[in-house]
Amino acid sequence: MRHKYHEDTVVPRQPENRGTAPDPRANQKERTRAALVTAAAELLRGGSAPTVAEAAEAAKVSRATAYRYFPTQEALLLEISDLATMVAPVEAALAALPADGDPEARLLQLVDGLNAVLFANEAPMRTALRAYLDAWLEGRRAGDESPAVREGRRRRYLDRVLEPVRQELTEREWHRLRAALSLTLGSEAMVVMKDVCRLGDAEALEVLRWTAAMLLRAALATAREGRASAPPQAGPALP
Repeated sequence: MRHKYHEDTVVPRQPENRGTAPDPRANQKERTRAALVTAAAELLRGGSAPTVAEAAEAAKVSRATAYRYFPTQEALLLEISDLATMVAPVEAALAALPADGDPEARLLQLVDGLNAVLFANEAPMRTALRAYLDAWLEGRRAGDESPAVREGRRRRYLDRVLEPVRQELTEREWHRLRAALSLTLGSEAMVVMKDVCRLGDAEALEVLRWTAAMLLRAALATAREGRASAPPQAGPALP
């Protein structure tokens, strides 16, 4: 029973304003959520389907806090069983990637692999999206302006596949590219392609693949043009 889840030498540039400051509590929220997931997974391995209250007790987190992350047992079980199992092949493929290689090929390996899994599991992915929205609403009702409802797999996956070009980009360029590429992955991308654009699976997957490649090419071209137009660095003074 399924539970309802030819490149110039890099010229350093001045740091750029990255816009709105991040929530200073974000890291703590992510740690709290991770602790709940870890505790629940351990209970599940022990042979019982944990409730949110049981996961909270094992993680040493208050029940009220735990329910803001996982409003129902269904949402918790979806996270620790269905989703973890579905993305396991993607996790394994990314872990096996070498540190170098063609960045576009690496990116498309991720886009093709992850999106294929999600489209093949459309019903549980829509259920997971519903659970995330419920958790967000529950957090807002409890007074949290930025509830941490997602594990953030896409950011972690993109950090891994884009390692070969990380040093080519400023911090702002890096975060902007990762954010843009996140739109080409996941259940939200699937919903937009299918419900809004009315595309079939094959065409939807191709559009997401094309979009990811174009975003990466544009970001790298912009960064490289910026370096080419930057004033040369001063050399050592002549005697």
